[in-house]
Order: sequence, then structure tokens, then C-alpha cells
Amino acid sequence: MSAVPSYFKDFLANIRLSNNQVNDLKTGHSDLRKRLEDDETLSKIVTSTFLQGSYRRSTAVKPKNGNKSDVDVIVVTKLDADEYTPEEAINLFIPFLDKYYEDKYRIQGRSIGISLSYVDLDIVPTSAPSESETGILRDDAIVSDYTIEDFQQRLLTKSILLESKYNIFCKSDTQSEWKSEPLLIPDREAEKWDKTHPLEQIYWTVEKNKNCNTHYVNVVKAIKWWRKTQYPETKHPKSYPLEHFIGNCCPNGINSIAEGVVLTLENIVSNYQEKPFLGDRGVPEHDVFGRISVDEYSDFYDTVCSAAIIAREAFDCDDFYDSVCKWRELFGNEFPPAPKSSNSGSSGGFTNRVEKSTSIPEGRFA
Repeated sequence: MSAVPSYFKDFLANIRLSNNQVNDLKTGHSDLRKRLEDDETLSKIVTSTFLQGSYRRSTAVKPKNGNKSDVDVIVVTKLDADEYTPEEAINLFIPFLDKYYEDKYRIQGRSIGISLSYVDLDIVPTSAPSESETGILRDDAIVSDYTIEDFQQRLLTKSILLESKYNIFCKSDTQSEWKSEPLLIPDREAEKWDKTHPLEQIYWTVEKNKNCNTHYVNVVKAIKWWRKTQYPETKHPKSYPLEHFIGNCCPNGINSIAEGVVLTLENIVSNYQEKPFLGDRGVPEHDVFGRISVDEYSDFYDTVCSAAIIAREAFDCDDFYDSVCKWRELFGNEFPPAPKSSNSGSSGGFTNRVEKSTSIPEGRFA
């Protein structure tokens, strides 16, 4: 393996969730889902639970500053959105929460947060609009705790059983009808049931990762880490809105994480000087950036302008030592330090670019 890719491999290992953090997530969500299944009252209305969020999509990075790992649990119910207000739907969970998570939960706008000593959980109650959709949501592949990278790894081992299950996470003409049907989520603040399509976000990510030669989820992790550590005071975008934006800007066909990072940042700078409307996966009328102000986006854009310059310099640099130093400037101390000496003028395994991308527009640099 050439040197710079090996540095990115070590960098990704440093910013991933640790084995202990993953085990904590599994313990937390498994206990929660089992309790929901066994609860005398909720078991009558809950038809399925499955994992969602950055952990499921393999785009999570380790928490910082004493924060805990978190996982989202979609809870599919039989509740009729025409018969229950969002407030009433959420309130049905309170006796369960008082029993198992007293003084550890908080009611949020569209979910219920549970803070344990070792992990944070989010219960996301939803309603399936049809019985056929409910049946699909009980599929083994969907209710499993496999992440996208888990499926990807098992495909590489040629597991026929898992490969057949993996197909439910991929697009096909025969599945397009049921996949187009979003779930309904109770929005207490807006006092209405809104649409959400967590499975479409997973399908989309699987396809994008495949189209990016499996580098996409790691590009997301790298840029999330840059955003989290280098500009922690910049409030938005973060979490899924940031991931969604990266997905729109990362080109297909990338051959390395480094290339994906550079081109994604440059695409943002070149094509999104103003705050865009980002239609959600499966619910295109919902703007993922809807809660981000123009000023917040402008601040974020300025940080991307600066980052894009550093990333391009690191990517095009002919000297291996200087290249590693530039990547470390971009990503911080979790990116491995450069060797103490280098052969001046040697790329050290770093692939030189034959042709540079379009230059970054001037102006708006923080």
C-alpha cells in the first residue's frame, strides 16, 4: 500500500467509533428494543424497530469533549395519524419511559432522547401508512444491527445468505414501489405529522458508496471530523444535514478518500456560494437545510473555502513530507504526523495529478 493512503487508513482508524463504543451502542439499542417488544402496552402498537442515523449508515465519527456515542431507533407503530395528534402519540411512550428510563429521558420536537451513562439513544416514533410497508419493515436485513460497512464486508466474503439480504438495501425496479412510501413522524413543534424516509437515506448511501468505489462513507467521516474539530464554534450544518450536503457534492468514481475530500470541498465552493435548497432523500419537498440561517451557512461556506485551499495543496503537493503536513493541518492531530525526514521532491507514494481541477473562486475567505 502506498504511503499517503496508509496515512488515511490510520486517520480513519483514529476517528472511527472504538470497539467499546460500538458495543455500548449495541447494548443500549438492544435493551431498548427488547423492552419495547416486551412492554405490555406498547407491544400492541409497535410493529417494528430498526436502526437509523450515522451509525447505521457507517458515517459516524467518535465523540469529543466528553460526549457519548449515539444511535437512533426508528419505532414503527400502528398509530393512525388522523386519530392521534403528535403530542398524544409521544405521550403514549411516557409510562414506558418512566418505568425504564426515569430521569434519563427528554421529550424533543420529533423524538425522545434518552441519556445513559455510556450512550445516548433517540427514539423516533413513526407510523407506517400501509400494511404492506409494515411487512417490509419487519425484514431481517432491516431490523438487524448491520451497518453499511458490515454488509459491504460480508459481501466481500461471498456470503450468499447475507448477499441476498443486502439486496434489500439496493435499488431495483421490483422494490421501487414500496421504497417510495415514506413514514410519518409526529412533529410536536409544528403540531402535525410529517414525512420521513429513513430507509431511502440508507439505500441512497449504499448506492453512493458503491458508485464512489466504497470511499464515500469515509469521505463523509473525514469531512465531519474536520468540521467537528477545526470549527467547533460553527453551529451549522452538522450531523445529517452536513452528510447530505457532502453526498450531493462528492462526485462518483473517486479513487481515494483524499480525492473525494478535495473535490467535495471544491464543489461546495464553486457551486454553492449561497445557501441551497436540499431536498431530502425520499421526501424531496423537505429542505434538509431548512433550519439553517443564511448567516450560519455563510460562516460555514467561508470555512470550506479555507479548507478547500489546504486540501488542494495537500493533494497536489510533490513532496511527501509537505503533503502529510498539509493533511494534518486540515484534519488535526488524529491525522498521523509526517516522518521526521523525507526525500525532497519525492512523492513518497503520493499520486501526482496530471490535471488540476477548476480553480477556487476568489473572495469570502475567513
